[in-house]
Amino acid sequence: MKKTIVIIATLIINDSIKSQVAMGKNNVSNTSVSLEFGNTEDRGLIVPYVENKSGIEEEGTIIYDVSDYKVKYLKNNNTWVSLSEDDGTSATIGTVDLSIQGSDKTENTTSKVAIGSVDGANGILVLTDNNKAMVLPKVASPHLRINKPAAGMMVYDTNARQLAVYNGTSWSFWKP
Repeated sequence: MKKTIVIIATLIINDSIKSQVAMGKNNVSNTSVSLEFGNTEDRGLIVPYVENKSGIEEEGTIIYDVSDYKVKYLKNNNTWVSLSEDDGTSATIGTVDLSIQGSDKTENTTSKVAIGSVDGANGILVLTDNNKAMVLPKVASPHLRINKPAAGMMVYDTNARQLAVYNGTSWSFWKP
């Protein structure tokens, strides 16, 4: 009986607490943040490499599409929007080494981390709160400071004040 009460109390407490995670720093900057990265190192966030995006339906999903070497996000009506620059030249067409994802590797499709309240959204990392956001790693001039960026890397460029996305060959910069 005592164990049952402790388990029920734990579930109630866990359901009522809203999660916030800081990586590379001690605390998040404010209550509107679900996931925030420290800005003391020149590192970025690497999005998942996806070979088959046909089963992905969650709006706001961000991936590195290995079919055309572009970082993309899913918006309404199942439309994928590219965040990677592509002028058709070899200078902007991305590349990636997929050998680490070889066919001998098996994926555990039920694995995921949820920050916030747990919901049914599919994804590797799911930020579920509807009143909190993710703050990307902040790097001043990432194209100059990150020595070996990985394809699919995203950071916030503090000098240019814009999103920076690396496709494996070149950086794309997005400003509102």
